[in-house]
Amino acid sequence: MWEFSIFRALGLMIRTWPFVLMRVAIHLGIALGLVVAAGAGAVAGQALADLSGEVSGSSAALWGGGAGFLFAALAVVFLRGRLLHQVTAPHLAALVETLDRRPLPIGRGQVGLANGIVAQRFGDAPALIALDALVRGVIRTATGMVDGLLVDILPVSALDRLVRGSGAQLRLTLGLLDGVVLAHATRTRSENAWEAAHDGLVLYTQNARPLMANAVWLALVGWALAGLVAFAALSPTSPLAALLPGGPWAGVLLALVLGWAVKAALYDPFALACMLQLHLRLTQDQEPLPEWRGRLTQVSDTFRQLGERALGWRSGAAQDA
Repeated sequence: MWEFSIFRALGLMIRTWPFVLMRVAIHLGIALGLVVAAGAGAVAGQALADLSGEVSGSSAALWGGGAGFLFAALAVVFLRGRLLHQVTAPHLAALVETLDRRPLPIGRGQVGLANGIVAQRFGDAPALIALDALVRGVIRTATGMVDGLLVDILPVSALDRLVRGSGAQLRLTLGLLDGVVLAHATRTRSENAWEAAHDGLVLYTQNARPLMANAVWLALVGWALAGLVAFAALSPTSPLAALLPGGPWAGVLLALVLGWAVKAALYDPFALACMLQLHLRLTQDQEPLPEWRGRLTQVSDTFRQLGERALGWRSGAAQDA
C-alpha cells in the first residue's frame, strides 16, 4: 500500500523543524480565533435573545455561535493565499531542498533561504496564488479524465465507487496533489514557474494512479488521526467549553477545531513529505509525454491558459532582454 518511507518523511520533518514550529503556532492561533469567533457569536446571540424575549437563549446562542464560526472560517479561506506564500510554499521548498540532499541552514537561515527560493521561482503572493488556482483547476480536470484508471483504491468496492462518484476522493487529496506539482516547479529551478507547472501537471497525469492511490490513503489516515485527537480532547476541553454559552456544542466544537489544527500543523506536512518521495521516484527518469500534453490541452481550458501564461512569460522575458 505504502510506496514511500515513513521514517524518511519524519526525517524531512525534523530537518525542517522551523517551519513545523511555525505551522503549529499559526494553526493553533487559527483554532483559537475560530473558537473565539464562535464564542463571541454565541454571546451576541444570547444577548439579543435576552433583549427580545421572543427566542430561547440556547437556540439564539447556537445560531450566533454558528454564524461567528462561519464568518471566521470564511476569513481563514480568504487568507489561504497569504499562508500559501508565507508558510506552505516556503516549507515545500525546504522539503524539496532536503529531499534533494542540498545543504539547508538551521533556524532562521532556513526560513530566509526558503522564502528566497519561493520569491525567485514564483514571484510575489498574487502571482503564486494565480498559479496555484490554475494548477488546482487542471488537477480537477485531469483527475476526471483518468478516473477510469483510479479503481480499487479502497478495499470495499461499493465504498470506493461512492468516494469517487461523490468527488470526495479529489477533495480529500487536492492539497497533496497540488503540493507535488508545485514541488516539481520548485525542484526544476526553472525561472518560468508557469512552464514548470505546465510540465508538472503532465507528469502528474502520467502517474495519476499511484499518486492518487497513496494520496487517498494518506488523507484518510490524517482525518482518522484528527478524529482521534478530537475525541481525546473532549474531556480536557470541557472546563473551557463550560465558559461558553450554548450548551454541549461548545465542547464538541473545541475538540473538533483542535483535531483539525493538529492535523493541519503536523500531519499535513508529513503527508506531503511522503508524497514528495513518491513523486520523485516516479518522475525521476520521465519526460512529459506529448500525447498526455495533447489530451490535457483538448479537455482543459485551464491547462491551455496555463500554457499561454508560460509562453507569455517567455515572450515578455525575451522582450526585456
